[in-house]
Amino acid sequence: MFLLHTMIRVGDLDKSLQFYCDILGMNLLRKKDYPSGEFTLAFVGYGKESDNAVIELTHNWGTDKYDLGNGFGHIALGVEDIYGTCDKIRAKGGKVVREPGPMKHGTTVIAFVEDPDGYKIELIQTSSKKD
Repeated sequence: MFLLHTMIRVGDLDKSLQFYCDILGMNLLRKKDYPSGEFTLAFVGYGKESDNAVIELTHNWGTDKYDLGNGFGHIALGVEDIYGTCDKIRAKGGKVVREPGPMKHGTTVIAFVEDPDGYKIELIQTSSKKD
């Protein structure tokens, strides 16, 4: 496994991009609107996503502020076999809280597991293997 990204929810995407890119020196790696879900994802980081962990900024349209307690979203790990990985996590006593399948409003195959404190860890299928 390897770390892909950390997601945080932001109230003003333009201000957040200005902070991460202009102040911290990150690059805007990709940005996409999801009109049917009313959200925008922007990925920022210091290098290519294939070589570096990055930050996913999620802007939910119509929401301009978050409490610090719900501003953090999840940590993501890339896995080659998402179904086998979920089976192994369950076998070791881990809790799979979202079974593998395509993300809403997209096709990327994801799953979520939960740590002992309730924090969510997203697993993302990184290879062409689907079952």
